[in-house]
Amino acid sequence: MSELRIYPEGSAQQAAAIHTGYDDIRRALDKIGVGFERWGASQPLDTQASQDEVIEAYRDSIDRLMKTYGFKSVDVISLYASHPQKDAMRDKFLHEHTHDDFEVRFFVEGEGLFNIRKEGHVYAMRCVKGDLLSVPAHTTHWFDMGPNPNLKAIRLFTTPEGWVANFTGDKIADRFPRLEAPHYDITA
Repeated sequence: MSELRIYPEGSAQQAAAIHTGYDDIRRALDKIGVGFERWGASQPLDTQASQDEVIEAYRDSIDRLMKTYGFKSVDVISLYASHPQKDAMRDKFLHEHTHDDFEVRFFVEGEGLFNIRKEGHVYAMRCVKGDLLSVPAHTTHWFDMGPNPNLKAIRLFTTPEGWVANFTGDKIADRFPRLEAPHYDITA
């Protein structure tokens, strides 16, 4: 289930607000300039679907975003518990950073936890299958794919370089719940 927890930036002990309804999540994220949508596939996909099959199943939604925001490229990333570099990849994404480009992710399957720091709060957004999150350029955030990742996601880019992070050096991510924390039980 999609879930947004909003914490005071200085304390991850208890969320100031928790939203699970689509409209509530969308409104809360919209206030900080983060986009949240839900997409449906135009055709059934199995877990072995190729990048081209995944993109074709979401073609109308992808084309709409590409036209609206000037995205130049799209790809599909898959990360699973058996990935040989999962620990190194998780560690890289868990450090607070920004991008000079949007960070747009659509979850085809699986889940991940985006943490966005803005206006004195941390917005911990647990994205699941069907969720699209669009984090504006220069917004501080980090991402947790969990210790045993299970995700397939569509990524859209306006620059040919793709994912390039500008790390802040702040250790804030170390103080906030990770995807495997009890209230983010990924087995539930």
